[in-house]
Parts: sequence; structure tokens; C-alpha cells
Amino acid sequence: MKFIDEVKIQIAAGDGGDGAASFRREKNIPKGGPNGGDGGNGGSIYALADHNLNTLVDYRFTPIFRAKRGENGRGADCYGKGADDIILHMPVGTIITNDLTGEIVADLHHDQQRALLAKGGQGGLGNIHFKSSTNRTPRQFTHGEPGEKFELRLELRLLADVGLLGLPNAGKSTLIRAVSAARPKVADYPFTTLYPNLGVVRVDDGRSFVMADIPGLIEGAAEGAGLGHRFLKHLSRTGLLLHLIDLAPFNEEIDPVHSARALIEELHKFDQSLYEKPRWLVFNKVDLLPEAERTVVCEEFLKALDWRESWFAISALTGEGCQALTYAIMQYLETFWLTTGRT
Repeated sequence: MKFIDEVKIQIAAGDGGDGAASFRREKNIPKGGPNGGDGGNGGSIYALADHNLNTLVDYRFTPIFRAKRGENGRGADCYGKGADDIILHMPVGTIITNDLTGEIVADLHHDQQRALLAKGGQGGLGNIHFKSSTNRTPRQFTHGEPGEKFELRLELRLLADVGLLGLPNAGKSTLIRAVSAARPKVADYPFTTLYPNLGVVRVDDGRSFVMADIPGLIEGAAEGAGLGHRFLKHLSRTGLLLHLIDLAPFNEEIDPVHSARALIEELHKFDQSLYEKPRWLVFNKVDLLPEAERTVVCEEFLKALDWRESWFAISALTGEGCQALTYAIMQYLETFWLTTGRT
């Protein structure tokens, strides 16, 4: 199934049915009085978060939703039937925005969360409501109210605790395969990751976190170059970013320090809040360097970047250093969740 993370839809709740103006017509009861019933309510439209979904592809091909109108009231005190509501199932993490005003209508951040998107019109009143001591034969009734109509933008942002950043072929997909059950495509050419991947990393019994891998970033990503810019928004909810650095030999045309700085600058251009998130450096593919050179190469890199935050050296392919990394992440996240009130 193709990964679709942003679509626009049109929704229209049902109009309310009209009230009826009717009078009793029975033998031996010449003045039976009003008996027009109310109209039924129009159908409303709701969004429901469903953890079994991970894409908005269904809404790409069916972008218009209209609820039915309520039935009109009838005589003999018969009320019109209300129309059924429409429930739109969406992935957890979907943000629903009014496309005209930019107002956030709903943020579906947990499974089975329900949000009203468009309210159905109230049914009109029948003439039985207008009878009084001075008006024995009321002919008044009211029409049903119109249902709400909106143009909405649906934007899916994956709910992950840790996000992976890096150039194409930095080893992000290999890392998520090594520490979780996710199985993204891995190959020795750039842009093997075309869509975000999620993996649940289980550290101990009852201790786990969700890791997200997005397509690799290149210089100019914030202006639309490459693939990764489309998916940076999926890292907005994470508590920690891991910046993977490929320690494999670079060709002479690539300066790894310059590439790392360029990626950091792309974050800055794209979203200030994303740039300010806690970020650790993770040197990958240490298995390709002689053991005596690994520490020297890492220290030179850290000095060139003037990096003073946490860093790790691993091999996602062989698993070297991965356990220490995941335990450190788990410890950090547990403190983060405690301070942010997550249960």
C-alpha cells in the first residue's frame, strides 16, 4: 500500500428535515388540533483514530463525504427519522485542519479518539409546538437547519519517540532493522528508503520505544531537493533525534564534516523547533575502520563540529554498540516522559 501522508477532503453534514404543519382529521373530532411532527436531524461526520491504519491513501481516491438529510416530519405526531452519522477512520497521528482558515480541528494522538468534524443540521419544528391558548390552529413550522460544510486538510505525522537523521546510505534502515522487528529495504545505493518506517525497539520486558526512519536528507532539502524534506514533519513529535554519520571511507569529493553541518542547517531552515530538539551523534559502520583508528576518527570529527553533546560509535550491520545505544536511549526517554507527563 502506498504511503500517503497529506490529502485534502470535502465534507458536508446532512441538513435537518423540515417540520410538518398538519391537523387531526378524525370523525366526531371536528377540531382535533395540530399534529405535525418535527423533522429529523441531519447526519454528522466524525473522525475516529484507528491504530490499524498507517496511511491516508483511501482519502486520496475518495475525497468527498456527504451525510444524509434528516427526514421531514409528518402528520399524526410522526417525527422524521434522523440520518445516520458518518465515521471516517484515520491513522493515529492525523492532524485535521480547516483548509480555509488554517485552524486545527482535531489532533488524533491516541487510538479510538473521536472528533466531530461537521455537525448535522437540527430538524425543524412541527406545528404542534406553536399551539397556544390564543392560537388553536397554528400553521407555523420551521425548516431544518443546514448541516456544516468544510474543506479539510489531513496531515499524518507518525508517532515516534526517536527519529533517525542522516544522508542517504548512512545506515538508518540497517540500524532500525538491527534493533527492531521492522524490515525496511536495505541496499548499497542511495534513497533505498522512499517512505518513513517505524520500528518498536524492545529493551527489556515492559520497556520499549518507537523509532522512525525517514528518507535520507541532502543539502537543499528544506527547499525541496531530494526526498527527505517531505517527511521531516514526521519527526516533530519525537523526543530525541539520532544523527547518523557514515564512517566508511568517503570519496575525495565528499567532506563528511561539511555534510553533517549541511544536514544540521537543513533542520534549522525547515523548522526551528525541530532544530532545537535534543540530538545525538551516532557514528555508524565502525566495523569498516581498523579498531586502532576508530577513536581518533571520531574525536577529530567531534572537534571539527565542536560537538559537546552525547555521541556513540556503532556498527548497525554487525550490532556492535547497538545495545549500549538502545539502553541509553531508553534511559533518556524514561526521564523525558516523566518530565513531560507521558504515562
